[in-house]
Amino acid sequence: MSIHLDLQSATQAATPTQNDFEQWCQAALASVVEDCELTIRLVDAEESAELNQNYRGKNGPTNVLSFPFEAPVQLEPRLLGDLVICAGKVADEALSQDKAVQHHWAHLTIHGCLHLLGYDHIEADEAAEMESLERRILASLDIADPYQLPEAAS
Repeated sequence: MSIHLDLQSATQAATPTQNDFEQWCQAALASVVEDCELTIRLVDAEESAELNQNYRGKNGPTNVLSFPFEAPVQLEPRLLGDLVICAGKVADEALSQDKAVQHHWAHLTIHGCLHLLGYDHIEADEAAEMESLERRILASLDIADPYQLPEAAS
């Protein structure tokens, strides 16, 4: 299986490299047997907020939006869809959650890829399954559990 990643940047913020995104996508999509393609667009808060409002009816920017592609016929390579990641939101969340920014980028990329595969976290059992899978994928990349709360200072 090979992955074609179209990485687009519409932000001036510091972002990971194409190789980083390819590694994270490869880890997240390891269960996919056919060749596949996806687009990741890195955006600023303004574009994220506009898309979040238009597609989810929610105000303000969000960290990652997933737009799965549902092909009417089987295509080769398999088109998975698009991810839109807000660079400023990722950096702000990493800081406020006391996480390495690179690790948070990895988590959100993997999270978005899983959405493209049909995983969701609306219901508690779905969330538990998706979070467990995210933990395993991140652990394979030597990245700590993103859902583990930092220990309180004594």
